[in-house]
Amino acid sequence: MNLFDRLDAGISLGEDETMLLESVKALARERIAPRAEHHDRTGEFPWDNIRDINSLGLNAMFVPEAYGGAPLSYSCYLACVREISKACAATGIIWATNFHGIKPLVEYGNEEQKARLLPRIAEGGLGSLAITEPGAGSDATGMQTTFREDGDQIIIDGGKTFISNGDVADLFLLFGKWEGIADPRRAISALIVEKGTPGLSVVRLEDKMGTRASSTATLAFDHCRVSRANLLGQPGDGLSILFGSLNRSRPSIAAHALGIARAAFEDAVEYINDRRQSGRRIIEFQGIQFMLADMASELALCESFLWRLAEQVDSGAKDFGIEASVLKMRATDLAMRITTDAVQLLGGYGYCKDYRVERLMRDAKITQIWEGTNQVHRQLIGRSFLRK
Repeated sequence: MNLFDRLDAGISLGEDETMLLESVKALARERIAPRAEHHDRTGEFPWDNIRDINSLGLNAMFVPEAYGGAPLSYSCYLACVREISKACAATGIIWATNFHGIKPLVEYGNEEQKARLLPRIAEGGLGSLAITEPGAGSDATGMQTTFREDGDQIIIDGGKTFISNGDVADLFLLFGKWEGIADPRRAISALIVEKGTPGLSVVRLEDKMGTRASSTATLAFDHCRVSRANLLGQPGDGLSILFGSLNRSRPSIAAHALGIARAAFEDAVEYINDRRQSGRRIIEFQGIQFMLADMASELALCESFLWRLAEQVDSGAKDFGIEASVLKMRATDLAMRITTDAVQLLGGYGYCKDYRVERLMRDAKITQIWEGTNQVHRQLIGRSFLRK
């Protein structure tokens, strides 16, 4: 049993969760991974992978039982994200976005909202989280999308960009500013927009460097009317909902990045064990061993912190925002470094599309950018030590 086998064996999961994770690993290995190259090359949305994921009922793990779910631990969720992302980073994004977009509805929605909306997610529907705008990325307070109350309806005007699942989602968790509240932070509000709502349109889909099969859309809201019953909490509650959702989604981004990193590491190890240079296996060269040791050590440390933080969340921890930033920043920087080193270890072959490390390096880059750029996370971490 190697270092990473021992780490995986130490993940704190129940018996049912362990069985489910083994099913996810088999699905990822046997069905999702073999399709990844095709979906990357064509950019086609991987509906076949989504059907397979739904056949295991994976959406149910983050939906309460009262609304058709079968809730499991946050640790189990993160382990599944890692395995799916290891097989196909684009599919990992699509499935994890369901959690990012829907978990706030579970946490902050009222009984009527949850009873009406959550069953369709438990049954395999897709969710989306709509925050970013052309002029408001990491600084969400700069968003310009407006919510205006009109009787028992809310009128939405504005647009969002870089929205994962934006063209396929059944439910959108949308953030905008409540008209009439002057303070830009206090004005932020959150509501659920359902697929097919008049006034909601897809403007364009992005042609991306990596995770090409995960659709990334620009959305327009043109006098879009939504029932006030879809408002989460009260007008102005959006910022606290936003921070709460990001604190849980950032470890998910780390798990996604670590899946990519693990895949690249394993490919590199296999290659340098087989490839010979000057009559010796590449792995027998001391310089290569040093390089491998650095990759393995940092990957093991990041994965250990991932499971430690997951256990804290499962134990009821509420104040873990800085820990989530540390994990997201270090895991995603590491994924970029390991995938780049894997390409280097494979040499010219690593630069060719016949080997997946080329794709993994492209897939890793976005993890440093979304859910707050790593520069923003460094700022959050650093200023947490300011004396008050």
